[in-house]
Amino acid sequence: MVWDPQQYLKFSGHRLRPAVDLLMRIPDFAPRAIADLGAGAGNVTKLIRERWPDATVTGVEGSAEMVAAGRKAAPDVEWSHEDLGHWRPAKQYDLIYSNAALHWLPNHAALFPSVMEKVVPGGMLAVQMPRNFLAPSHVLIGETALDGPWRSRVEHLVTPPPVEGPAFYHDLLAPLSANIDIWETEYLQVLEGENPVKEWTKGTWLTRYLDVLAGEEKAAFEAAYGMRVAKAYPKNTAGQTLFPFRRLFMVAQRKG
Repeated sequence: MVWDPQQYLKFSGHRLRPAVDLLMRIPDFAPRAIADLGAGAGNVTKLIRERWPDATVTGVEGSAEMVAAGRKAAPDVEWSHEDLGHWRPAKQYDLIYSNAALHWLPNHAALFPSVMEKVVPGGMLAVQMPRNFLAPSHVLIGETALDGPWRSRVEHLVTPPPVEGPAFYHDLLAPLSANIDIWETEYLQVLEGENPVKEWTKGTWLTRYLDVLAGEEKAAFEAAYGMRVAKAYPKNTAGQTLFPFRRLFMVAQRKG
């Protein structure tokens, strides 16, 4: 999947807020080695570096476009361009942080214990993932995919929500954790501009579908989805679009 950093960062303030909320819930300690999984354009990795200036911070990112943006945003971070699904570090980390990335990977029942094994005993795992996949913003992408001449090319992308409920992750991580905190937050995002929910998903989930299509068909798919999602999220009397967005958070300390 080809990421567009500029499209993703159109709503940088809204996207940054949960990342900061997660960062602030990590207890005070002195990690020496930190990995940021799915570091994206580096705007969050930079904040991690600022909070722990004495640590070695590695940004792991699978998109070459995002790595290039990240190196500009956070030049004092070590950048690793590799697919998160094939991340096999040679060492453990005192802190593994991941904001809005692990939902792209399958088989969380195996993934999360595996990631926790890469944390040193007594170290921390901090994860945030979107859990908005049953909202109209995302459901309508699947409906559009199954209702048009492009169906045969994109229907394989219509899959069940990739993120489970809080109890699922608690049961996975609790046996490995000395302490674990899992919670959800729904942000009421106030968006500006024309059809901003379409523009939001175009920076993330919608990209999977648009990458498969080309030319007029790609434009037609985006337009068809745009019409549906604009009706689902109309502007209020002030000309703003209210976009509720749910996110799942977890901070776990590995058993020592």
